[in-house]
Amino acid sequence: MRIFIISMIIGVVAGIIDIIPMIIQKLDRKATLSAFVHYILVAIVIINISIPGLVWWLKGGVVSLALSIPILIIISGNDKKAVPIIASMAIILGTLISLAGHYCI
Repeated sequence: MRIFIISMIIGVVAGIIDIIPMIIQKLDRKATLSAFVHYILVAIVIINISIPGLVWWLKGGVVSLALSIPILIIISGNDKKAVPIIASMAIILGTLISLAGHYCI
């Protein structure tokens, strides 16, 4: 239970980091809430998953990007400029989640 709570806290922090630019740009509330919840769930998955042959610090970026692919597909229909931004944020935040999980747990 301790690991789950820590992973949720890490996810909340990652979600806040991700939605700050969205709030500043006054994007849709549903999209902002979706991004926030996405990173809470991504953090839980990253911290609790074990991928053989993949080093711990790389795991976060790979898993986060993989879980962002459906979002990238949906966004690419409306705004092609946002796709590399979302993908890079997924990699960066996923790696940071992995780092935080490694050193906090």
